[in-house]
Amino acid sequence: MEAIELLELLERGEDSTHQFKTNITNPDSLAAEMTAFSNGSGGKIFIGINDDGSIAGLSIDDIRRLNQMISNMASQNVQPAINPLTENIKTSESIVMVVTISSGINKPYQDRNGVFWVKSGADKRKVTSREEIQRLFQNSGLVHADEMTVHGTTAADLDLNYFNTYFKKRFDKNPDADGLTLEKILENMNLLRDGLLTVSGTLLFAESPQFKLPAFIVEAGVFDANDLGTDNYNDSRDITGKLADVFQKTVYFILSNIRHVQGGQGFNSTGIPEIPHETIEELVANALIHRDYFIASPVRIFIFRNRVEIISPGRLPNSLNVENIKNGNSVAKNPVLASYANHMIPYRGYGSGIIRALAKYPNIEFINDKDANFFKVILKRIQ
Repeated sequence: MEAIELLELLERGEDSTHQFKTNITNPDSLAAEMTAFSNGSGGKIFIGINDDGSIAGLSIDDIRRLNQMISNMASQNVQPAINPLTENIKTSESIVMVVTISSGINKPYQDRNGVFWVKSGADKRKVTSREEIQRLFQNSGLVHADEMTVHGTTAADLDLNYFNTYFKKRFDKNPDADGLTLEKILENMNLLRDGLLTVSGTLLFAESPQFKLPAFIVEAGVFDANDLGTDNYNDSRDITGKLADVFQKTVYFILSNIRHVQGGQGFNSTGIPEIPHETIEELVANALIHRDYFIASPVRIFIFRNRVEIISPGRLPNSLNVENIKNGNSVAKNPVLASYANHMIPYRGYGSGIIRALAKYPNIEFINDKDANFFKVILKRIQ
């Protein structure tokens, strides 16, 4: 980095990827900063810079001490160990050290006290909630919400007739054909672990999934306005049931509450929906399969005069952004659920759903809200 580039960065101030430090004497503070950057998108720590962006500078002794501290903290106080890079920039006033920390490939990272740190704007914060720690592991691919067990469930909670019908259709034999117990069959299918149904097993095959997972529903409403600031709504309901049933009911709810045009069809025809059926199916499937099941919150459907909104709990994984998914990139957030979905609903996976939805109906906006932790799809209605 050249001195002129350094000065330009200092003029912009601190942000989520640039941190200013006059000096660092507390090793634990340094480890926390490096951990937060490693758990996020990476970044740079500028040492020898005051909070206002002015240059305080470092002595040669400071630089020797800091290099040793950085090496020790990166290898001993950040777990797993990381490999930051240091660079000394000579300015007309003094020397500034720039420490570059890459986005980690072995997330999540913690300090020597077992604390997980993440960036929060220009600052850092501890991750304390169980759900957020789980999401850190989820983003690393080490754990998936759909594989977690559901307390209080057993194989007896299964809708046995429904499960048997699915099994026979998919595998062309009865579940007991190989002499295995129901529990063993469910374990082999990643639907039961330690005697408890998993989230996938409950959502897909339980007699009453919401009895144990009451938050995992779809809340849907139709409003005679263009925003939620109204008491005038035409319809409102909670959509419950097995995942395949929730999918079908949600698609039907949307189709029943948008306009249909005859489009040259006969007078008594149901007409062509203003938003294509296939687009609605793709987006509802994505909302149910790719939502964050670590978050105890429903998928929400809002139908306004000028748009339809589908809001899923949980933002995109760190490796994805809106442009990625529009180009067909995907990450299996709930791989077990996805593996069953393509046998039960019109869901193909492979990252092609968003492409197909846009091909049928380009008037779609995607919002990945990292702060509020949700993903919103807006289908603009043609007025």
